[in-house]
Amino acid sequence: MRKILKATISKKVEEALITMNHTLKDNFVARLKKAQAEENSALAKSIINDVLHNQDIAKEGVFPLCQDTGMVVVFADVGYEVMIEGNLEDAINEGAANAYVRGFLRKSVVAHPFKRENTKTNTPIIYHERRVEGNKIHLKIAAKGAGSENMSRVFMLKPTEGEAGVIDAVIKTVREAGGRACPPITVGVGLGGNLEKSALLAKEALFRDLDDTHDDPTIATLEKTLYEKLNETGVGPMGVGGKTTCLAVKINTFPMHIASLPVAVNIQCHASRHTEVTL
Repeated sequence: MRKILKATISKKVEEALITMNHTLKDNFVARLKKAQAEENSALAKSIINDVLHNQDIAKEGVFPLCQDTGMVVVFADVGYEVMIEGNLEDAINEGAANAYVRGFLRKSVVAHPFKRENTKTNTPIIYHERRVEGNKIHLKIAAKGAGSENMSRVFMLKPTEGEAGVIDAVIKTVREAGGRACPPITVGVGLGGNLEKSALLAKEALFRDLDDTHDDPTIATLEKTLYEKLNETGVGPMGVGGKTTCLAVKINTFPMHIASLPVAVNIQCHASRHTEVTL
């Protein structure tokens, strides 16, 4: 058994959250620059230029990418051969609280749906754990802002609606989101499972590399089709119009009931706060 200290986990989470609130990944920046070069609209080009300039300022580490610094979501893959000092979820919550206090990040979590009292630590986090082979802990960490999260949707389609129904559901979601999701967006789609599983699939799909290709040729083709169709909607950067609505579409799938075709669409704004940590 390999022992990992609670303090080690907390510190790694703290550092990751501060960094991800200030820094876009290089391939995401490259995709934005490519989109800017290919835009026909002068206004859309200008908006993308503002997004790029904003990330240049943010990566200096003083101001975050966005005033909405998100609610923390963690997918934890925990090896069977790992022994953790204390509770892993508690350790991650502690790291998140430290990050939002030390990093002067906006604390957006409220404790009650109607009373709306701020917890003042941006915790609790939303936590999902899986047990896996090995002696490591792998954390997928997101700080999901409300703008794009509020525009996400779940559809329970009839199986007969098939691929065309999936395409319609995704396009409908993005069209209705418009500029409120702060495009250029990345779109995670979950196909299969049931109501809650499809939503988890969609959220975890957003961690996939922007440049990867799905192993299933049918799903890979659907990702490409959706990417093209979403950029034909004309929503454009920040909803001002243009050909850059979406930077990537990523689909994760899971087996489902014979009578169901669940489809979840999880939207990620241009401030793509996602990272992965291995301990």
